[in-house]
Amino acid sequence: MNQCFFSQNNINQIDYKDVEAIKKFTNPHGRILSRKKTGLCAKHQRQLSQAVKRARFLGFLPFTAK
Repeated sequence: MNQCFFSQNNINQIDYKDVEAIKKFTNPHGRILSRKKTGLCAKHQRQLSQAVKRARFLGFLPFTAK
C-alpha cells in the first residue's frame, strides 16, 4: 500500500495558503479528488478538504474552472 503524500513528506498541517500543493489534489474542474485517487490517509483527506474550502472562500482557488 502506498503511503499518504503528506505523511511521506512529514507534513502535519495542510496550509490553505499553499495553493500549489492543494491544486495537486483537485481535478481540472476544481473539484476535490476522492481518497482512492489521491491516496491520502483519512486524517489528511479531511485536512485537505478543509484547506481547499478555506482557500476557495478567501479567493486563492476558484470554486469552479471555466
